[in-house]
Formats: sequence, structure tokens, C-alpha cells
Amino acid sequence: MKQPLNLIKNQIQNNLYDYLLLVTGGVFFLIAMNVFRGERLLEFITLLTFSGFYIIWGIYHHSTEDGLHLKTVIEYILIGFTILFFLKTILIP
Repeated sequence: MKQPLNLIKNQIQNNLYDYLLLVTGGVFFLIAMNVFRGERLLEFITLLTFSGFYIIWGIYHHSTEDGLHLKTVIEYILIGFTILFFLKTILIP
């Protein structure tokens, strides 16, 4: 059990800037969703913006590590739009 935790710790230490950028984007997303509560169009635009940010962040993160492949890009696109769909369904009925 100690080995997976060490791998995660090393990954975060090696890519601290990338993960801080992702967490900062997530915090701004949550703040924007709270500010625009009740405004369906602005909430959807915020969700769409965060989904796009996540996709771009994933592509950037893997391109800096020389691990960018078409399969990885498709994975981030599918995850981003899945998150968009679920949050749209849950938060903006």
C-alpha cells in the first residue's frame, strides 16, 4: 500500500505547477457556480468553460511530459464532456 502513495506523492512533486493550476481552476469554477446560482445560461457557460479548461489542461499536462497521444486526448475529451453532462443534469435541471 505504501508504493502507490509514494507514486502519487512523486507525481505531485514533479508536476506541482500543473496540479496547482488544476486546483485553482476548480476553485474558480466552484466560486463561479455559487455566484451564478439560479442563472441557468451562465451556469451552463461556466460548466462548459470548466470542461474546456479541463480538456486543455490535460493536453498541456501530457504534452509537457512527452506523453501526449491521440488516445489520451480522446480520453480527456470524453471525460470532460461526461462531467459536463452529469453536472448539467444534476446542477441545472
